Amino acid sequence: MRRWLVWAFFLCACWPSVAEQPFTDTLWAEIRPIYAKTIEHPFLKGLSDGSLPREPFEFYLLQDAHYLRAFGEALSVLAAKAPREEWAITLNEHAADALRTERRLHESILGSYGVTRSAMAGAAIAPTNHAYTSHLLAAVHQRPFAEGLAAMLPCYWIYWEVGKELKKRGSKNPDYQKWIDQYAGEEYGKVVRQVLDMMNAEAARLDPQSQRRARDLFVISSRYEYMF
Repeated sequence: MRRWLVWAFFLCACWPSVAEQPFTDTLWAEIRPIYAKTIEHPFLKGLSDGSLPREPFEFYLLQDAHYLRAFGEALSVLAAKAPREEWAITLNEHAADALRTERRLHESILGSYGVTRSAMAGAAIAPTNHAYTSHLLAAVHQRPFAEGLAAMLPCYWIYWEVGKELKKRGSKNPDYQKWIDQYAGEEYGKVVRQVLDMMNAEAARLDPQSQRRARDLFVISSRYEYMF
């Protein structure tokens, strides 16, 4: 009996526990139902089958331009709180790259629709967009680095997963395919993996209450991603 107890203790000590799984696995498990609704959203279905009218896509791109300015600002704030210098450099690079890359895409597509730069800048921000960006800015300003990172992560991660799924489907509309290709590419995948690695490294240092707050912020941002 004693020998069996020793062996059982050894197995429990050495076998990987659920708690040892990457924190990002836990995060994704919490938003699985949200992602399932997101990937079936009529907007995304219309992108992939080419049936989405131009007007909703144009509206989305104009709103995305507003969003990315706030996203870049939030990344810069988060970079200033980063506990590692290399993370600060990476997040600041992400902020600059997001603005440059997205602006090229926006100006290319919207320009072909006859939308001028002044019209882009003058477009009113939608209520959901305002709420989402306010949530991100509040998280990075008011919360510790790990919690702010958790709030920012869905924008990175959900777009990557959506991009990969839509890449399988393809699109008959070349403008919609451009958008899909940007988020399905390996370069973007490398960016997302960098942030996932940061999240897992930081989560290992958090107490259960801090991990819970990080999960809550991640879920809220994921809901906003669906609404956006």
